[in-house]
Amino acid sequence: MDWAALKESKFGVGLRRPHFDAILEQHRGVDFVEILPENFMGFGGRIEDVLKRVKARFPIVAHGVSLSLAGLDPLNQTYLNNLKTFVETLESPWFSDHLSASSGHGIEYHDLLPFPYTHEAVGYIGDRIKKVQDVISRPFLIENPSTYVVLPGEMPEIEFLCTLLDKAECGLLLDVNNIFVNSQNHGFDPYAYIDAIPAQRVLQMHLAGHDDQGEFLIDTHGAPVCAEVFKLYAYALKHCGPVWTLLEWDNNIPALDVLLAENQKVRKWAAEVDDA
Repeated sequence: MDWAALKESKFGVGLRRPHFDAILEQHRGVDFVEILPENFMGFGGRIEDVLKRVKARFPIVAHGVSLSLAGLDPLNQTYLNNLKTFVETLESPWFSDHLSASSGHGIEYHDLLPFPYTHEAVGYIGDRIKKVQDVISRPFLIENPSTYVVLPGEMPEIEFLCTLLDKAECGLLLDVNNIFVNSQNHGFDPYAYIDAIPAQRVLQMHLAGHDDQGEFLIDTHGAPVCAEVFKLYAYALKHCGPVWTLLEWDNNIPALDVLLAENQKVRKWAAEVDDA
């Protein structure tokens, strides 16, 4: 895969229900939108109509939450087949999902759970990623995790992530807020983490707000991006080069003009990196 040929600079927001109509009228500074396939696949009526109208205006990238790459259940073949058809219809340049376990024993957890960073897990998850890529037949990105506990393992998160990228031959959706939250909660250097990332594999980044509980941070996607995360984002751009940057705001969703103003901040930070 020639990852470098896919790299370019774009800025987008998540397509959420409160903005379904307004985003088609107000979209200053928005180059693309990101959707959760689970919220759109198989739906008709208004959902289907909105998606068609948005697709006519913006590139759309699909970011899923259901693959459960680290889960122990077999991959859901029905979901994969439906996802293949869906991303082809969207003409999504790539699709992504989380490096986590999100189901087990046939039960959807509706959460992204951690797993041990071991050599066995590299092989197991790497093989599952390859199976996903064989079905979908387009570039696949994994998102670095947000975790609140470190399970006993054999290597730190960044070593596991880089080893897995090499094993699975996939791309990376670099969630900058996840790095910052994990660095504060688990006590590592977020800038050294970024230094270790294979820059050519990063096609997209996520930015989001979090909740500061004092002793720990929670990745809520429910607040503006803080200055420390923006600084880390600028550093990541210098290391990784051009990417599609997605502003996530999934809880306490603000009015569209507030979201667009926050997206303009993202563009400003990226422009300052370009000018440096």
